[in-house]
Amino acid sequence: MKIKLILFFFVLASACAPVLCDKEDPTVLQPEAPVETRSRFAALDDVRLLANGLLQLGQSLREFVHKTKGQINDIFQKLNIFDRSFYQLSVLASEIKEEEEELKKTTVVLKANNEEIKGLSVQISSKVDSILQEKSGLQNKVEGLEEKLSSLSQGLLTGEQIAEINGLRAVIHSQERSITDLLNAVREQSDQLNHQRIKIKSLEEKLTANTFAQETIERMPEMLTNEAPTLTPYLTSSTNRMMDLPLDCSELYNRGERASGVYAIRPNRSQPFMAFCDMSKDHGATVIQRRRDGSVNFDQTWEKYENGFGDFQGEFWLGLRKILSLAAQGKSVLHIQLEDWKQNRRLFEYRFYLGGPESNYTIHLTHLSGDLPEPMSNHTGMRFSTKDRDNDKNQDSNCVHYSGTADAHNKQIYHNTILDICTTCNLCNMCYPTGGWWFNACGDTNLNGRYFYMRPKGRSERRKGIQWKPSRKASYSLKFTQISVYPMAHHRTTSSTSASSETGFFL
Repeated sequence: MKIKLILFFFVLASACAPVLCDKEDPTVLQPEAPVETRSRFAALDDVRLLANGLLQLGQSLREFVHKTKGQINDIFQKLNIFDRSFYQLSVLASEIKEEEEELKKTTVVLKANNEEIKGLSVQISSKVDSILQEKSGLQNKVEGLEEKLSSLSQGLLTGEQIAEINGLRAVIHSQERSITDLLNAVREQSDQLNHQRIKIKSLEEKLTANTFAQETIERMPEMLTNEAPTLTPYLTSSTNRMMDLPLDCSELYNRGERASGVYAIRPNRSQPFMAFCDMSKDHGATVIQRRRDGSVNFDQTWEKYENGFGDFQGEFWLGLRKILSLAAQGKSVLHIQLEDWKQNRRLFEYRFYLGGPESNYTIHLTHLSGDLPEPMSNHTGMRFSTKDRDNDKNQDSNCVHYSGTADAHNKQIYHNTILDICTTCNLCNMCYPTGGWWFNACGDTNLNGRYFYMRPKGRSERRKGIQWKPSRKASYSLKFTQISVYPMAHHRTTSSTSASSETGFFL
Protein backbone atom coordinates (compact mmCIF):
# COMPACT_ATOMS: atom_id res chain seq x y z
CA MET A 1 0.00 0.00 0.00
CA LYS A 2 2.84 2.35 0.86
CA ILE A 3 4.50 1.66 -2.49
CA LYS A 4 1.25 2.50 -4.34
CA LEU A 5 0.90 5.87 -2.50
CA ILE A 6 4.51 6.76 -3.24
CA LEU A 7 3.99 5.91 -6.93
CA PHE A 8 0.82 8.03 -7.05
CA PHE A 9 2.49 11.12 -5.55
CA PHE A 10 5.53 10.66 -7.77
CA VAL A 11 3.37 10.60 -10.92
CA LEU A 12 1.39 13.60 -9.68
CA ALA A 13 4.58 15.54 -9.01
CA SER A 14 5.94 14.67 -12.42
CA ALA A 15 2.74 15.87 -14.05
CA CYS A 16 2.57 19.14 -12.11
CA ALA A 17 6.20 20.12 -12.43
CA PRO A 18 5.97 21.54 -16.01
CA VAL A 19 2.86 23.51 -15.10
CA LEU A 20 4.54 25.14 -12.11
CA CYS A 21 7.56 25.95 -14.14
CA ASP A 22 5.39 27.59 -16.81
CA LYS A 23 3.69 29.79 -14.20
CA GLU A 24 6.95 31.09 -12.79
CA ASP A 25 8.60 31.91 -16.13
CA PRO A 26 7.26 35.08 -17.89
CA THR A 27 5.76 34.62 -21.35
CA VAL A 28 8.06 35.93 -24.10
CA LEU A 29 6.31 37.08 -27.29
CA GLN A 30 8.12 36.48 -30.53
CA PRO A 31 5.81 37.52 -33.28
CA GLU A 32 8.32 36.84 -35.99
CA ALA A 33 8.96 33.15 -35.03
CA PRO A 34 6.28 30.44 -35.10
CA VAL A 35 4.99 29.47 -31.70
CA GLU A 36 6.07 25.89 -30.72
CA THR A 37 3.40 23.82 -29.04
CA ARG A 38 4.67 22.04 -25.76
CA SER A 39 2.85 19.40 -23.85
CA ARG A 40 2.10 20.42 -20.29
CA PHE A 41 2.22 16.76 -19.09
CA ALA A 42 4.99 14.13 -18.95
CA ALA A 43 5.02 11.52 -21.70
CA LEU A 44 2.94 8.43 -20.89
CA ASP A 45 5.83 6.07 -21.78
CA ASP A 46 8.13 7.85 -19.33
CA VAL A 47 5.54 7.55 -16.60
CA ARG A 48 5.07 3.84 -17.30
CA LEU A 49 8.83 3.26 -17.35
CA LEU A 50 9.20 5.05 -14.04
CA ALA A 51 6.28 3.11 -12.56
CA ASN A 52 7.77 -0.22 -13.67
CA GLY A 53 11.12 0.72 -12.16
CA LEU A 54 9.49 1.58 -8.85
CA LEU A 55 7.53 -1.68 -8.88
CA GLN A 56 10.69 -3.71 -9.52
CA LEU A 57 12.45 -1.81 -6.75
CA GLY A 58 9.61 -2.54 -4.34
CA GLN A 59 9.56 -6.21 -5.31
CA SER A 60 13.34 -6.47 -4.76
CA LEU A 61 13.01 -4.82 -1.35
CA ARG A 62 10.24 -7.27 -0.41
CA GLU A 63 12.34 -10.30 -1.48
CA PHE A 64 15.35 -8.94 0.43
CA VAL A 65 13.23 -8.50 3.58
CA HIS A 66 11.84 -12.08 3.31
CA LYS A 67 15.31 -13.53 2.73
CA THR A 68 16.72 -11.61 5.71
CA LYS A 69 13.89 -12.85 7.93
CA GLY A 70 14.57 -16.44 6.88
CA GLN A 71 18.28 -16.11 7.67
CA ILE A 72 17.49 -14.59 11.07
CA ASN A 73 15.08 -17.46 11.85
CA ASP A 74 17.78 -20.00 10.91
CA ILE A 75 20.25 -18.28 13.23
CA PHE A 76 17.73 -18.32 16.09
CA GLN A 77 17.03 -22.04 15.52
CA LYS A 78 20.74 -22.85 15.68
CA LEU A 79 21.12 -20.74 18.84
CA ASN A 80 18.18 -22.56 20.46
CA ILE A 81 19.72 -25.94 19.63
CA PHE A 82 23.05 -24.82 21.07
CA ASP A 83 21.33 -23.53 24.24
CA ARG A 84 19.56 -26.88 24.75
CA SER A 85 22.81 -28.79 24.25
CA PHE A 86 24.69 -26.53 26.65
CA TYR A 87 21.90 -26.91 29.21
CA GLN A 88 22.07 -30.72 28.98
CA LEU A 89 25.84 -30.60 29.51
CA SER A 90 25.38 -28.30 32.50
CA VAL A 91 22.84 -30.70 34.05
CA LEU A 92 25.18 -33.66 33.57
CA ALA A 93 28.10 -31.71 35.03
CA SER A 94 26.04 -30.70 38.10
CA GLU A 95 24.94 -34.32 38.65
CA ILE A 96 28.53 -35.50 38.45
CA LYS A 97 29.63 -32.81 40.94
CA GLU A 98 26.91 -33.89 43.40
CA GLU A 99 27.94 -37.54 43.09
CA GLU A 100 31.56 -36.53 43.55
CA GLU A 101 30.76 -34.68 46.79
CA GLU A 102 28.81 -37.68 48.14
CA LEU A 103 31.66 -40.02 47.25
CA LYS A 104 34.13 -37.73 49.00
CA LYS A 105 32.04 -37.73 52.17
CA THR A 106 31.66 -41.51 52.08
CA THR A 107 35.40 -41.91 51.52
CA VAL A 108 36.17 -39.74 54.56
CA VAL A 109 33.81 -41.82 56.75
CA LEU A 110 35.30 -45.08 55.52
CA LYS A 111 38.82 -43.84 56.12
CA ALA A 112 37.88 -42.92 59.72
CA ASN A 113 36.36 -46.37 60.22
CA ASN A 114 39.47 -47.91 58.74
CA GLU A 115 41.69 -46.07 61.23
CA GLU A 116 39.48 -47.16 64.12
CA ILE A 117 39.56 -50.77 62.98
CA LYS A 118 43.32 -50.58 62.64
CA GLY A 119 43.55 -49.41 66.29
CA LEU A 120 41.36 -52.26 67.46
CA SER A 121 43.44 -54.68 65.44
CA VAL A 122 46.62 -53.45 67.16
CA GLN A 123 45.03 -53.89 70.58
CA ILE A 124 43.83 -57.39 69.76
CA SER A 125 47.26 -58.31 68.46
CA SER A 126 48.88 -57.18 71.71
CA LYS A 127 46.35 -59.22 73.73
CA VAL A 128 47.00 -62.26 71.57
CA ASP A 129 50.73 -61.87 72.16
CA SER A 130 50.23 -61.74 75.94
CA ILE A 131 47.95 -64.78 75.82
CA LEU A 132 50.50 -66.67 73.79
CA GLN A 133 53.14 -65.83 76.38
CA GLU A 134 50.85 -67.09 79.15
CA LYS A 135 50.23 -70.22 77.14
CA SER A 136 53.96 -70.87 76.81
CA GLY A 137 54.33 -70.41 80.60
CA LEU A 138 51.52 -72.86 81.25
CA GLN A 139 53.06 -75.34 78.90
CA ASN A 140 56.31 -75.09 80.86
CA LYS A 141 54.41 -75.75 84.07
CA VAL A 142 52.66 -78.73 82.51
CA GLU A 143 55.99 -80.16 81.42
CA GLY A 144 57.30 -79.77 84.98
CA LEU A 145 54.21 -81.51 86.36
CA GLU A 146 54.61 -84.32 83.87
CA GLU A 147 58.18 -84.83 85.08
CA LYS A 148 56.91 -84.91 88.65
CA LEU A 149 54.22 -87.40 87.68
CA SER A 150 56.76 -89.59 85.97
CA SER A 151 58.93 -89.54 89.13
CA LEU A 152 55.92 -90.35 91.31
CA SER A 153 54.53 -92.96 88.96
CA GLN A 154 56.26 -95.64 90.95
CA GLY A 155 54.43 -94.63 94.11
CA LEU A 156 50.85 -93.66 94.98
CA LEU A 157 49.60 -90.10 94.35
CA THR A 158 48.00 -88.19 97.18
CA GLY A 159 44.57 -86.55 96.80
CA GLU A 160 46.07 -83.05 96.88
CA GLN A 161 48.39 -83.82 93.96
CA ILE A 162 45.54 -85.25 91.88
CA ALA A 163 43.40 -82.16 92.58
CA GLU A 164 46.29 -79.87 91.62
CA ILE A 165 46.79 -81.73 88.34
CA ASN A 166 43.08 -81.57 87.46
CA GLY A 167 42.96 -77.84 88.24
CA LEU A 168 45.93 -77.16 86.02
CA ARG A 169 44.33 -79.13 83.19
CA ALA A 170 41.11 -77.11 83.49
CA VAL A 171 43.08 -73.84 83.40
CA ILE A 172 44.96 -74.99 80.31
CA HIS A 173 41.73 -75.91 78.48
CA SER A 174 40.11 -72.57 79.34
CA GLN A 175 43.17 -70.68 78.11
CA GLU A 176 43.14 -72.63 74.87
CA ARG A 177 39.46 -71.76 74.31
CA SER A 178 40.18 -68.09 74.99
CA ILE A 179 43.05 -68.13 72.53
CA THR A 180 40.84 -69.79 69.88
CA ASP A 181 38.11 -67.16 70.38
CA LEU A 182 40.62 -64.32 70.09
CA LEU A 183 42.09 -65.78 66.93
CA ASN A 184 38.60 -66.00 65.41
CA ALA A 185 37.96 -62.37 66.40
CA VAL A 186 41.23 -61.35 64.78
CA ARG A 187 40.26 -63.14 61.58
CA GLU A 188 36.89 -61.37 61.55
CA GLN A 189 38.56 -58.01 62.09
CA SER A 190 40.99 -58.77 59.26
CA ASP A 191 38.11 -59.67 56.95
CA GLN A 192 36.35 -56.43 57.84
CA LEU A 193 39.52 -54.48 57.16
CA ASN A 194 39.87 -56.10 53.75
CA HIS A 195 36.23 -55.39 52.99
CA GLN A 196 36.67 -51.74 53.98
CA ARG A 197 39.79 -51.47 51.82
CA ILE A 198 37.91 -52.88 48.84
CA LYS A 199 35.10 -50.37 49.39
CA ILE A 200 37.52 -47.47 49.65
CA LYS A 201 39.34 -48.60 46.51
CA SER A 202 36.10 -48.90 44.54
CA LEU A 203 34.96 -45.48 45.72
CA GLU A 204 38.27 -43.95 44.76
CA GLU A 205 37.96 -45.53 41.33
CA LYS A 206 34.43 -44.16 40.95
CA LEU A 207 35.60 -40.75 42.10
CA THR A 208 38.43 -40.81 39.57
CA ALA A 209 36.09 -42.01 36.82
CA ASN A 210 33.53 -39.30 37.60
CA THR A 211 36.21 -36.63 37.63
CA PHE A 212 37.55 -37.89 34.31
CA ALA A 213 34.01 -38.06 32.88
CA GLN A 214 33.31 -34.50 34.00
CA GLU A 215 36.49 -33.26 32.33
CA THR A 216 35.50 -35.17 29.20
CA ILE A 217 32.03 -33.58 29.15
CA GLU A 218 33.55 -30.14 29.60
CA ARG A 219 35.87 -30.63 26.63
CA MET A 220 33.38 -32.65 24.53
CA PRO A 221 32.39 -29.71 22.23
CA GLU A 222 36.06 -29.07 21.53
CA MET A 223 36.69 -32.79 20.87
CA LEU A 224 33.75 -33.06 18.48
CA THR A 225 34.90 -30.08 16.41
CA ASN A 226 38.54 -31.16 16.26
CA GLU A 227 39.80 -32.78 13.09
CA ALA A 228 41.41 -36.18 13.58
CA PRO A 229 45.22 -36.26 13.20
CA THR A 230 46.89 -37.94 10.23
CA LEU A 231 48.59 -41.29 10.71
CA THR A 232 52.39 -41.53 10.62
CA PRO A 233 53.44 -41.74 6.93
CA TYR A 234 56.11 -43.98 5.40
CA LEU A 235 59.08 -41.69 4.74
CA THR A 236 61.97 -43.80 3.38
CA SER A 237 62.78 -43.51 -0.34
CA SER A 238 65.25 -46.39 -0.75
CA THR A 239 64.14 -48.81 -3.50
CA ASN A 240 65.98 -51.76 -1.97
CA ARG A 241 64.38 -51.04 1.39
CA MET A 242 60.91 -51.02 -0.19
CA MET A 243 61.49 -54.35 -1.95
CA ASP A 244 62.45 -55.99 1.35
CA LEU A 245 59.31 -54.86 3.21
CA PRO A 246 56.93 -57.62 4.43
CA LEU A 247 53.50 -58.06 2.87
CA ASP A 248 51.80 -57.75 6.27
CA CYS A 249 52.32 -58.28 10.00
CA SER A 250 51.90 -62.06 9.60
CA GLU A 251 54.97 -62.25 7.36
CA LEU A 252 56.83 -60.03 9.84
CA TYR A 253 55.95 -62.56 12.57
CA ASN A 254 57.27 -65.40 10.40
CA ARG A 255 60.56 -63.52 10.06
CA GLY A 256 60.99 -63.74 13.84
CA GLU A 257 59.56 -60.43 15.07
CA ARG A 258 57.62 -60.86 18.33
CA ALA A 259 57.16 -57.31 19.71
CA SER A 260 53.87 -55.55 19.02
CA GLY A 261 54.33 -52.07 17.56
CA VAL A 262 54.38 -49.88 14.44
CA TYR A 263 56.11 -51.34 11.36
CA ALA A 264 56.34 -50.56 7.64
CA ILE A 265 54.54 -53.06 5.37
CA ARG A 266 53.77 -53.32 1.66
CA PRO A 267 50.64 -55.46 1.03
CA ASN A 268 49.97 -56.71 -2.50
CA ARG A 269 53.05 -54.76 -3.73
CA SER A 270 51.20 -51.49 -3.22
CA GLN A 271 52.66 -48.27 -1.89
CA PRO A 272 54.25 -49.00 1.50
CA PHE A 273 52.69 -47.57 4.65
CA MET A 274 53.02 -47.76 8.43
CA ALA A 275 50.76 -50.11 10.40
CA PHE A 276 50.38 -51.36 13.97
CA CYS A 277 51.18 -55.10 14.30
CA ASP A 278 49.63 -57.17 17.10
CA MET A 279 52.06 -60.01 17.87
CA SER A 280 50.30 -61.24 21.05
CA LYS A 281 48.91 -64.41 19.41
CA ASP A 282 50.75 -67.23 17.64
CA HIS A 283 50.72 -65.16 14.45
CA GLY A 284 50.98 -61.52 13.45
CA ALA A 285 47.82 -59.48 12.82
CA THR A 286 47.58 -56.05 11.15
CA VAL A 287 45.37 -53.76 13.27
CA ILE A 288 42.99 -51.66 11.17
CA GLN A 289 40.97 -50.03 13.99
CA ARG A 290 41.30 -49.42 17.74
CA ARG A 291 39.11 -47.54 20.24
CA ARG A 292 40.05 -47.30 23.92
CA ASP A 293 39.83 -43.80 25.43
CA GLY A 294 37.81 -41.46 23.18
CA SER A 295 40.87 -39.33 22.36
CA VAL A 296 40.07 -39.26 18.61
CA ASN A 297 36.85 -38.04 16.99
CA PHE A 298 35.69 -40.79 14.58
CA ASP A 299 32.91 -38.71 12.96
CA GLN A 300 35.11 -37.88 9.96
CA THR A 301 34.62 -37.36 6.22
CA TRP A 302 34.88 -39.88 3.40
CA GLU A 303 38.38 -38.67 2.51
CA LYS A 304 39.59 -39.24 6.06
CA TYR A 305 38.16 -42.76 6.18
CA GLU A 306 39.79 -43.57 2.86
CA ASN A 307 43.27 -42.38 3.86
CA GLY A 308 43.19 -43.14 7.60
CA PHE A 309 43.46 -40.98 10.72
CA GLY A 310 44.34 -41.06 14.44
CA ASP A 311 47.39 -42.10 16.45
CA PHE A 312 48.99 -45.57 16.35
CA GLN A 313 49.75 -45.33 20.08
CA GLY A 314 46.10 -44.53 20.91
CA GLU A 315 43.01 -44.63 18.71
CA PHE A 316 43.12 -44.87 14.91
CA TRP A 317 41.51 -46.02 11.65
CA LEU A 318 44.04 -47.43 9.17
CA GLY A 319 42.18 -46.33 6.02
CA LEU A 320 39.94 -48.08 3.46
CA ARG A 321 42.61 -48.02 0.74
CA LYS A 322 45.14 -49.76 2.99
CA ILE A 323 42.55 -52.28 4.22
CA LEU A 324 41.71 -53.03 0.57
CA SER A 325 45.37 -53.74 -0.20
CA LEU A 326 45.47 -56.19 2.75
CA ALA A 327 42.26 -57.96 1.68
CA ALA A 328 43.39 -58.17 -1.97
CA GLN A 329 46.24 -60.53 -1.06
CA GLY A 330 43.90 -63.51 -0.77
CA LYS A 331 41.77 -65.23 1.85
CA SER A 332 41.77 -63.03 4.97
CA VAL A 333 40.25 -63.20 8.45
CA LEU A 334 38.67 -60.20 10.16
CA HIS A 335 39.39 -60.50 13.91
CA ILE A 336 37.23 -58.35 16.26
CA GLN A 337 37.97 -57.88 19.99
CA LEU A 338 35.36 -56.21 22.23
CA GLU A 339 35.30 -55.21 25.90
CA ASP A 340 32.51 -53.57 27.90
CA TRP A 341 32.69 -51.42 31.02
CA LYS A 342 32.39 -54.50 33.28
CA GLN A 343 35.64 -55.98 31.88
CA ASN A 344 33.74 -58.64 29.93
CA ARG A 345 35.61 -59.52 26.72
CA ARG A 346 34.47 -61.22 23.54
CA LEU A 347 36.12 -62.31 20.27
CA PHE A 348 34.59 -62.67 16.79
CA GLU A 349 36.15 -63.77 13.52
CA TYR A 350 34.92 -63.52 9.93
CA ARG A 351 36.26 -64.52 6.57
CA PHE A 352 35.95 -61.31 4.60
CA TYR A 353 36.46 -59.71 1.21
CA LEU A 354 36.43 -55.97 0.47
CA GLY A 355 35.39 -54.36 -2.79
CA GLY A 356 37.20 -51.41 -4.37
CA PRO A 357 36.33 -47.69 -4.40
CA GLU A 358 34.07 -48.18 -7.43
CA SER A 359 31.77 -50.27 -5.18
CA ASN A 360 32.20 -47.90 -2.20
CA TYR A 361 34.28 -50.59 -0.46
CA THR A 362 31.47 -53.16 -0.23
CA ILE A 363 32.18 -55.74 2.49
CA HIS A 364 31.43 -59.48 2.25
CA LEU A 365 31.49 -61.51 5.48
CA THR A 366 31.25 -65.18 6.46
CA HIS A 367 31.03 -65.95 10.19
CA LEU A 368 33.85 -68.23 11.37
CA SER A 369 33.84 -68.14 15.18
CA GLY A 370 32.50 -66.25 18.17
CA ASP A 371 30.97 -67.02 21.57
CA LEU A 372 27.76 -65.02 21.09
CA PRO A 373 25.16 -64.51 18.32
CA GLU A 374 26.82 -62.19 15.87
CA PRO A 375 24.97 -59.13 14.46
CA MET A 376 27.23 -58.56 11.43
CA SER A 377 25.48 -61.07 9.17
CA ASN A 378 23.03 -58.44 7.95
CA HIS A 379 25.93 -56.12 7.11
CA THR A 380 27.46 -58.36 4.43
CA GLY A 381 27.15 -56.82 0.98
CA MET A 382 26.88 -53.33 2.50
CA ARG A 383 28.74 -50.30 1.17
CA PHE A 384 30.74 -47.98 3.39
CA SER A 385 29.06 -44.71 4.43
CA THR A 386 30.18 -41.50 6.13
CA LYS A 387 28.47 -38.28 7.14
CA ASP A 388 29.25 -36.67 3.77
CA ARG A 389 28.62 -39.78 1.57
CA ASP A 390 25.63 -42.00 2.31
CA ASN A 391 25.61 -45.49 0.78
CA ASP A 392 23.34 -47.43 3.15
CA LYS A 393 20.78 -49.95 1.94
CA ASN A 394 17.64 -47.85 2.43
CA GLN A 395 17.85 -45.36 -0.40
CA ASP A 396 14.34 -43.91 0.07
CA SER A 397 14.75 -42.76 3.64
CA ASN A 398 18.26 -43.26 4.91
CA CYS A 399 19.83 -42.48 8.24
CA VAL A 400 22.76 -40.43 6.98
CA HIS A 401 20.90 -37.58 5.34
CA TYR A 402 17.46 -36.63 4.00
CA SER A 403 16.30 -35.51 0.55
CA GLY A 404 14.25 -32.40 -0.27
CA THR A 405 14.68 -28.76 0.67
CA ALA A 406 13.26 -28.94 4.19
CA ASP A 407 15.15 -32.13 4.98
CA ALA A 408 18.34 -30.71 3.51
CA HIS A 409 17.87 -27.73 5.79
CA ASN A 410 17.54 -30.10 8.79
CA LYS A 411 20.66 -31.94 7.66
CA GLN A 412 22.61 -28.67 7.52
CA ILE A 413 21.52 -27.77 11.04
CA TYR A 414 22.40 -31.31 12.15
CA HIS A 415 25.96 -31.15 10.87
CA ASN A 416 26.56 -27.63 12.17
CA THR A 417 25.56 -28.17 15.80
CA ILE A 418 28.34 -28.69 18.34
CA LEU A 419 26.88 -31.88 19.80
CA ASP A 420 25.68 -33.31 16.47
CA ILE A 421 22.04 -33.30 17.62
CA CYS A 422 20.32 -36.34 16.13
CA THR A 423 17.62 -36.06 13.46
CA THR A 424 15.11 -38.86 13.10
CA CYS A 425 14.66 -41.08 10.04
CA ASN A 426 11.16 -41.27 8.59
CA LEU A 427 10.92 -45.05 8.04
CA CYS A 428 13.39 -46.73 10.35
CA ASN A 429 12.60 -44.35 13.25
CA MET A 430 16.21 -44.41 14.38
CA CYS A 431 18.82 -41.71 14.74
CA TYR A 432 21.71 -41.19 12.38
CA PRO A 433 24.73 -42.95 13.90
CA THR A 434 28.00 -41.08 13.95
CA GLY A 435 31.24 -42.21 12.33
CA GLY A 436 31.89 -44.19 9.13
CA TRP A 437 30.71 -47.82 8.86
CA TRP A 438 29.04 -50.40 6.63
CA PHE A 439 25.57 -49.24 7.66
CA ASN A 440 22.56 -51.37 6.77
CA ALA A 441 19.79 -48.75 6.86
CA CYS A 442 20.23 -47.88 10.53
CA GLY A 443 21.76 -51.22 11.54
CA ASP A 444 22.59 -52.06 15.14
CA THR A 445 26.36 -52.50 14.74
CA ASN A 446 28.80 -49.59 14.55
CA LEU A 447 32.29 -49.82 16.06
CA ASN A 448 33.22 -46.33 14.83
CA GLY A 449 30.52 -44.50 16.80
CA ARG A 450 30.97 -41.86 19.47
CA TYR A 451 32.95 -42.86 22.58
CA PHE A 452 30.86 -42.48 25.77
CA TYR A 453 32.39 -42.68 29.27
CA MET A 454 28.97 -43.15 30.84
CA ARG A 455 25.63 -44.47 29.60
CA PRO A 456 23.67 -41.60 27.95
CA LYS A 457 20.13 -41.14 29.19
CA GLY A 458 18.52 -40.62 25.78
CA ARG A 459 17.94 -43.55 23.42
CA SER A 460 18.85 -41.41 20.42
CA GLU A 461 22.20 -40.49 22.01
CA ARG A 462 22.92 -44.14 22.95
CA ARG A 463 22.45 -45.21 19.34
CA LYS A 464 25.34 -42.95 18.32
CA GLY A 465 27.83 -44.80 20.54
CA ILE A 466 30.14 -47.77 19.86
CA GLN A 467 27.65 -50.63 19.49
CA TRP A 468 27.64 -54.39 18.97
CA LYS A 469 24.02 -55.41 19.41
CA PRO A 470 23.23 -59.09 18.76
CA SER A 471 19.71 -58.96 20.17
CA ARG A 472 16.81 -56.63 20.93
CA LYS A 473 18.32 -55.33 24.14
CA ALA A 474 19.00 -51.72 25.06
CA SER A 475 21.84 -49.96 23.28
CA TYR A 476 25.13 -50.25 25.12
CA SER A 477 28.33 -48.37 24.35
CA LEU A 478 31.60 -50.34 24.51
CA LYS A 479 34.85 -49.46 26.29
CA PHE A 480 37.40 -51.08 23.96
CA THR A 481 37.38 -52.36 20.38
CA GLN A 482 40.13 -53.63 18.09
CA ILE A 483 39.77 -54.90 14.53
CA SER A 484 42.70 -56.69 12.89
CA VAL A 485 43.37 -58.70 9.73
CA TYR A 486 45.50 -61.82 9.18
CA PRO A 487 45.71 -64.55 6.50
CA MET A 488 43.17 -67.38 6.54
CA ALA A 489 46.02 -69.92 6.68
CA HIS A 490 46.64 -69.04 10.35
CA HIS A 491 43.01 -69.41 11.40
CA ARG A 492 42.12 -72.11 13.92
CA THR A 493 38.53 -73.22 14.41
CA THR A 494 37.24 -71.90 17.73
CA SER A 495 34.28 -73.42 19.56
CA SER A 496 31.76 -71.50 21.58
CA THR A 497 33.52 -72.50 24.79
CA SER A 498 36.99 -71.53 23.71
CA ALA A 499 36.79 -68.18 25.41
CA SER A 500 36.88 -69.71 28.86
CA SER A 501 39.16 -66.97 30.10
CA GLU A 502 36.45 -64.40 29.45
CA THR A 503 34.29 -63.42 32.38
CA GLY A 504 30.63 -62.61 32.86
CA PHE A 505 27.89 -62.01 30.31
CA PHE A 506 28.30 -59.57 27.46
CA LEU A 507 25.51 -57.37 26.15
